[in-house]
Amino acid sequence: MSPSSAIVQRLWNYCTVLRDDGLSYGDYVEQLTYLLFLKMDDERRKIGDPSTIPDEYSWASLVNLDGSDLETHYREILQELGQGRGLIPTIFRKAQNRVQDPAKLKRLVTLIDGENWHRLNVDVKADIYEGLLEKNAQDVKSGAGQYFTPRPLIQAIVDVMAPQPGDTICDPACGTGGFLLAAYEYVGQHNQLDRDQWRHLRTEALHGWEIVDNTARLCVMNLYLHGIGHQNGRSPIHVDDALANKPATTYDMVLTNPPFGKKSSVTYITEEGEVKREAQTIVRDDFWTSTSNKQLNFVQHVHKLLRQHGKAAVVVPDNVLFEGGAGETVRRKLLQESDLHTILRLPTGIFYAQGVKANVLFFDRKPGRERPWTDTIWF
Repeated sequence: MSPSSAIVQRLWNYCTVLRDDGLSYGDYVEQLTYLLFLKMDDERRKIGDPSTIPDEYSWASLVNLDGSDLETHYREILQELGQGRGLIPTIFRKAQNRVQDPAKLKRLVTLIDGENWHRLNVDVKADIYEGLLEKNAQDVKSGAGQYFTPRPLIQAIVDVMAPQPGDTICDPACGTGGFLLAAYEYVGQHNQLDRDQWRHLRTEALHGWEIVDNTARLCVMNLYLHGIGHQNGRSPIHVDDALANKPATTYDMVLTNPPFGKKSSVTYITEEGEVKREAQTIVRDDFWTSTSNKQLNFVQHVHKLLRQHGKAAVVVPDNVLFEGGAGETVRRKLLQESDLHTILRLPTGIFYAQGVKANVLFFDRKPGRERPWTDTIWF
């Protein structure tokens, strides 16, 4: 068993203890994220690296506490570090302690403290965390699989798209960061990068949006453990609805698997106390058409995210472009203003949600002209 596999197994085994207290797999990975970040910050402090975490909220302030003192101070740390903007506040945004038993929280702190994370190289730390994310995604009851695109599919798409040094890459529905990580690894492994190119790749090249707080924090931590981003710098992930506003920036490449489910909706409580859902139509003056169809809105949004001649790969449900009404409008405009050169049909069952049929749309944004840019589509 590899070192990373052994640590994943050790951490995951303790999860079964906490499950008896009603803690879900997702909650467990979330608590590991907070504690692991604090421990790694403490290890960097000891070798002289600067930290923006105040001493009173550091790992050293927590690790020797017990009982209610530990629980109270842990909650205080989570609340304080979630304030403001940047990488650290994104990880701790709206954070809560889910481990209700102080004795079990102490055991988890001791478990994290017993490993020297700085000694492990980046690949091992990243493998450990991705192993935990994958176990969480495989837990059907947690529903986390909706955020986890299978790694072989991600790798195949990135290999075809072949991002280059200096590219800016965006995923407007980034989940736990699979596409961004694969693009990062591809650029690093297929090129001899100089110092400036490495700096660009680690701190400027990758951008993502994630609407769910818990998933966004997992993504930021996942990227951080791979060496992407700086704890004192900006967060590469925006915690927001990507569809809410027109893009302020355009990118060289967009790689994404937007959440499935045809309709965007809002949930509200009636005066009688009943829970109701209403379709939510996204209205943006840069879109070709207004619709409540989530996939069609993401296709339009991805097109607007691209620079001229920028490239996109988007996972969508089968036949989404071949519907009438808004679907017909989006299809016609996409063929007109982009070169939609390939539609890849994926085998059924490739996602954790069984029975889902999906395609990958590959297209390049082009400048305006009278004749449509798409001449031939490979299926």
